[in-house]
Amino acid sequence: MSAPAPETAIRARGLTRRFGSFLAVDAVSFEVERGEIFGYLGANGAGKSTTIRMLCGLLEPSEGEATVAGHDVRSSPDAVKSSIGYMSQKFSLYLDLPVAENLAFFGGAYGLSGRALRGRVDEVLELAGLGALRRAETGSLPGGIRQRVALAGAILHRPRIVFLDEPTAGVDPVSRRDFWALIRRLAAEGTTVFVTTHYLDEAEYCRRIGLMADGRLVALDSPAALKREWVPDRVFLVRGRELPLERLRSTPGVRAAEPFGAALHLRADPAAWDAARLAALLRQAGGVDVAVDAVEPSLEDVFLAAVGSGKGGAP
Repeated sequence: MSAPAPETAIRARGLTRRFGSFLAVDAVSFEVERGEIFGYLGANGAGKSTTIRMLCGLLEPSEGEATVAGHDVRSSPDAVKSSIGYMSQKFSLYLDLPVAENLAFFGGAYGLSGRALRGRVDEVLELAGLGALRRAETGSLPGGIRQRVALAGAILHRPRIVFLDEPTAGVDPVSRRDFWALIRRLAAEGTTVFVTTHYLDEAEYCRRIGLMADGRLVALDSPAALKREWVPDRVFLVRGRELPLERLRSTPGVRAAEPFGAALHLRADPAAWDAARLAALLRQAGGVDVAVDAVEPSLEDVFLAAVGSGKGGAP
C-alpha cells in the first residue's frame, strides 16, 4: 500500500504584490507540507515579509492566489488569521508585564478564557522552557528569552501553521540554538513552520528553502539539493594576508571569490584547480602565509550563486 499524499498546508500560485509601480513580489509559486519547516531567504527588500503578510491575510495580493490551512487569503482572510500564529520581526508583547500575564493577555485575544487559558499558558511556558520565569518582567529578560516568550504567545491557540519573520535577529548563538530546538519540536508535533532568516546556518534546519531575489523565487529545494544544483564546483577556504582578490576573480576557471570572515570562499572548476595549485598561484601573486583547504559548499555559497546569477526564475 502506498503512503498517503502529504497534506498541503500552504499553496501559492502566481502570488504577486505591487505598491504603485513597484513590484515587490513577482508571481511566486510554491507549496508547503503539513509539519514542514520551510525557510524563506533573501536579502533585505527581496519580498520575504511582503509574501508573509499576504499569506497571513494582512495584505491583499495584487494578482495570483494562495490558500493557507485550506482558506483563501483573498476571500477568507479572517479564517486564515484564526488558523495561524504569527511572530513579527519586532517584539510585540508588553515589556512591563510579567511573562505569564503577557501570555494570558494574548490568549484572551485569541478567544481563550478561564481554566482553558490558564492551562494553556502553563503548557506553553513549559514547552518554551520558561516555567521558572513566569513571574519575571518581560522587559528585564535577555533578547533570546524574550523571543521564546513571543513564540509561546504565537502558539497559544494551537495554530496549524506558524509564520516566523526573522525570529532570531540580534539573538546570541546559544539562544538561537535553543530557539531552533523549540521550532523543531513544534514541527515534529505536526505544526507547519514558515520562517525567514538572515542566518544561513539556521536555514540548514529547514526541510526545504526558497531563495528570493528582487521579488522573485529564484531557487526552491532542500539544502542538499540546492548545493548540488547551484554549487557544482569545488569550494575552497583561503586564508592568509595580502590575498589578491581581484586577481583571483579574473583567473580562468575561478567562478567566484568572496570574503568569508577573515578568509575567502572560492569556487573553482574542479578540472582546473586543486588546493595546491591555488596556493601556489596566490603565493606567486604576493599572498603571505597562504593556506588553502577544500571545504563542503555552504548555503552562503548557494545564496551568492543563486542571487548573483542574474537568472530571472527558478533553476
